[in-house]
Amino acid sequence: MDLGFHLAQLTFDSGPAQLGPTVARMARDAEDGGIARLTVMDHFWQISAYGPPERDMLEAYTFLGFLAANTSKVLLHTMVTGVVYREPGLLAKAVSTLDVLSGGRAGLGIGAAWNDEEANGLGLPFPSQRERFERLEEAIQIALQMWSDSDEPYEGRHYHLGRTLSVPKTLSQPRPYLIIGGVGERKTLRLVAQYADASNWFANADFPHLIDVLKGHCDTVGRDFDTIEKTAQGRIDASTTRDALLAELERLRGFGVRAVYFSSPLSDPHRAIELLTSVTGEVEDW
Repeated sequence: MDLGFHLAQLTFDSGPAQLGPTVARMARDAEDGGIARLTVMDHFWQISAYGPPERDMLEAYTFLGFLAANTSKVLLHTMVTGVVYREPGLLAKAVSTLDVLSGGRAGLGIGAAWNDEEANGLGLPFPSQRERFERLEEAIQIALQMWSDSDEPYEGRHYHLGRTLSVPKTLSQPRPYLIIGGVGERKTLRLVAQYADASNWFANADFPHLIDVLKGHCDTVGRDFDTIEKTAQGRIDASTTRDALLAELERLRGFGVRAVYFSSPLSDPHRAIELLTSVTGEVEDW
């Protein structure tokens, strides 16, 4: 089982001037301690789970590039990019750039987006849920085409690309890791079955039911269910103990979860990293 750390809480006592050195040290400590994945939110304002919108937040792909420069092994991706926040050609290019410059360590985490307050505040498009899901599927198709050997045009309902050229090609083979976040049974899990390497659900989700739904979609599209990595999002707070952490990981392992991404609302996330790195040796062979 892989452990990941999700850098979500970014307001530190040292202030913005020390934000770069602080997250660089966190990333190096996490990697040195055996944490295999680092993720960031694709938001422009802080979300309510970690504080008011006025708290510190960084633009995701600039942030991932900084993390790439300060690490050498961890997988890097968003958890997850809102599809309407970037044109898909630009998004695929950003991920391929990150992949090349990181030595093949980039992934794409993507979803249909949900934060209308943030989007409206910054003048970003936020169409209906139906349209966002249509755009999500088209964006995935565009990224996969741009990471392939084809540079043919793409004609969709919402996106029209005259030439899907992206060079240099990604170093990740056959392409960057693709993870879709969300538990929507009709649309999200169907997209996972059809396109993704992994699905991501909250740790408190109804795993047995979601697994059954995903298996059904895999049967429909002819996908081997076992080729999809099941991942979860967990949380470390002030009351989390090492024993409780191991018990939670064991529970998720029982559902076939292969990677767990932990975030923490603590003002000093180093404690969460220390707790995670204390168990990496025990779970790496699970």
